[in-house]
Amino acid sequence: MSSDTKAPVVNVKVTKERLAGTERRTRRGQEPVPAGGSLKADGTPDYGIFGPGSLVWEVLLSPAGVYFHHIGQATAQDIYKPVPAGARDWEPLSRQARQGTLTVFDMYERIARGAGMHLPMWLGDTPTAEHMAAWLHKIHGKVAGDIIDIAHPEIGGYSASEPRDAMWAALTELHPLLRMYEAFAFRDGKLPHRLSPAQRDQFMAETAAYCRLHGAPEDEIPTTMAELDALYEKYSDLFTHSDTIHISPEDGKDIRKVMNESVKKNFHISQLRAALPVLVVYLIVGLPATGALSGKARRAMGVGPVRDRLAVISTKLFLPIAWLLQRGPMQRYVMRTVWGPDGTKLILSARELHKRVLAERAAGA
Repeated sequence: MSSDTKAPVVNVKVTKERLAGTERRTRRGQEPVPAGGSLKADGTPDYGIFGPGSLVWEVLLSPAGVYFHHIGQATAQDIYKPVPAGARDWEPLSRQARQGTLTVFDMYERIARGAGMHLPMWLGDTPTAEHMAAWLHKIHGKVAGDIIDIAHPEIGGYSASEPRDAMWAALTELHPLLRMYEAFAFRDGKLPHRLSPAQRDQFMAETAAYCRLHGAPEDEIPTTMAELDALYEKYSDLFTHSDTIHISPEDGKDIRKVMNESVKKNFHISQLRAALPVLVVYLIVGLPATGALSGKARRAMGVGPVRDRLAVISTKLFLPIAWLLQRGPMQRYVMRTVWGPDGTKLILSARELHKRVLAERAAGA
């Protein structure tokens, strides 16, 4: 390093105010308008791409959806190889790690920013959903590479903004949400249980609108669980475990190790404030969430027979804790620290609207 080159300054201290952040963490250009908060050209309320009464809202707005969506999405997207490849090569956290400036707070803020930026597409009116989708598409335009996995060059490259990878980004957000709901949502006076085949197909039919929002190829968008299963089979070469997926083609380094080294170097006791949400929402739920996914998904993760069985068992044993995590205090904590101010407003607004529509539907039945 030359004498006139200064080492980057790392802010290692995390205050309560810094952890809380502001709307700027997730807001991009405009304040999100809640579903029903505007009118269409014909004068009817604009409920966005899903809307009240939809099964997607029923799943997402449940306490299980609000809490377990994060770990479900993170686990499922790590299986689809182009996602970890794109993160390895382009994710700001990876760049910070290579610079040696990555901290626990940076990891927390990235998680919160990603979570909060998705809710406008799910719970906002149509212009809000389209605005955020367009912004993400623009940002993802540069997330492309010729090599997904150095050990398997035959599977080609990736491009986050192109139809295939955009479609799977959408599907690996919402399909695992359904799996988490079925595994951990206490409803109808019963323990968590699977939806009926008709309800599962309805959920998939509704997700088609989200796939279209991201520019997925129309002829591949699944509208039933059978079509989704066939799509997984078609792209099975991209849903396989690899020990080399995190190794950078550019420098041969495992980005996970580089990140760990940077985080350790920059650790400060105050960062435990930022570590707590990560621990509560991701780490302690990791094994039960793995058990909530399908057997094929676990095999794609590289889970062996013993751990596979432990994961399935842990999902059942975890239910008392899962129930506690879905109570009011923890719900409010997760909304505040992970979904953010705008996200919290969207969730609460959508819950009220959804509840009212379901009551009207029941009264008219």
